[in-house]
Amino acid sequence: LCASGMSAVIHAHRAIMAGDGDLFIAGGVENMSRGPYVMSKPQTAYGTDSKMYDSSFGWRFVNPKMKELYGTHAMGETAENLVEQFGISREDQDAFALWSQQKAARAQERGRFRLETFAVEIPQRKKDPIVFVEDEFMKPNTTLEALGGLRAAFKKEGSVTAGNSSGLNDGSVALLMASGEAVEQHGLKPLARVVSSAVAGVEPRIMGIGPVEASKKALAKAGLLLDNMDIIELNEAFAAQVLACTRELGLADSDERINPNGGAIALGHPLGVTGGRILYSAALELQETGKKYALVSMCIGVGQGYATILERA
Repeated sequence: LCASGMSAVIHAHRAIMAGDGDLFIAGGVENMSRGPYVMSKPQTAYGTDSKMYDSSFGWRFVNPKMKELYGTHAMGETAENLVEQFGISREDQDAFALWSQQKAARAQERGRFRLETFAVEIPQRKKDPIVFVEDEFMKPNTTLEALGGLRAAFKKEGSVTAGNSSGLNDGSVALLMASGEAVEQHGLKPLARVVSSAVAGVEPRIMGIGPVEASKKALAKAGLLLDNMDIIELNEAFAAQVLACTRELGLADSDERINPNGGAIALGHPLGVTGGRILYSAALELQETGKKYALVSMCIGVGQGYATILERA
C-alpha cells in the first residue's frame, strides 16, 4: 500500500524503457476516511470465528506462518520499536514534527502548494458549491508545548503520538511519464528524469527503517553518493521512523535537504497517493531551486523500503 504511488510511476518508467509505450499516466488514489471494514471468512462451514478489520491501515488477514515467524506489529508499534532500538527521544520526535508543520506552513503561505494541487468544487443541492482550494490537514499553529501534551498512541509508556505521526486522510495524484521521443513530438516540458530506483526488504517489526537500504541500493545503481543529493524527500510516516533513517544514513536531524516543504506529519499520508506526491514535489523543487538530484524514499508496512533518484530535466 504505502509505496504503490511510487511503484506505479516506476512501472510506467520501466514500460517506457522496455519500448511498451511512450506516454503513461501513473499515480494513485486513497480514501482513508471512507475505508470500509472487511470481514474474514470463517475457518469452518457455518463457523463463527470471522474477524472484522478496519481497512484504512494496519494488519488484516495475517498469514499464520508469518505471524509465527515475525509476529504482527501495528504500524505505530513498529515506530516504537525503532524508538527503542535507536534511542530516539520524545523531544526529538516532537521537534521534528514541529519542523515539518513549520515548513509546510511557510510553503502554504508563499503559494508553493498551488503548484501541486488544484481546486476541487463539490456541488450542493440547494447551496453554492463547496470549493476546496487548500489541504485542510495542516496545523500551522502547532507548538512544542501542544505536542508535548499529547498522550502516547500505541504503547502505554511510549513516545509516538498523533502529533508526531502522519495523519489518515484522502487524496489522489497523477503524473505524466514520457519518453524522449514523446517529449519532442508533443512539445512537453519535463520536470525531471528517473535515474534509478530500488526496493529493499527489512524485518517487519522495524519496517520504518526500509528507506535506508533502499536508498543505498538506488544510489549504488546510479553511481552517486548521498552527498550528491540536493533534495531528500523521506516520507514522514512517523517522526521516529524518519529520525531512525536519517541517523542511519549519517544525516543531521535538521539537514535542510530533508522535506523542504514539510512532509506527511503536516500534510497527511493517503497511502496510495504519497509515493507519487513526493516524487512530484521533489521534481518541482528541483526546478524551483535549479538543483540537480533528489532522493525520494519511503517505508512500506510489513517490511520494505522504496527509493527513487530524480535528476532535474
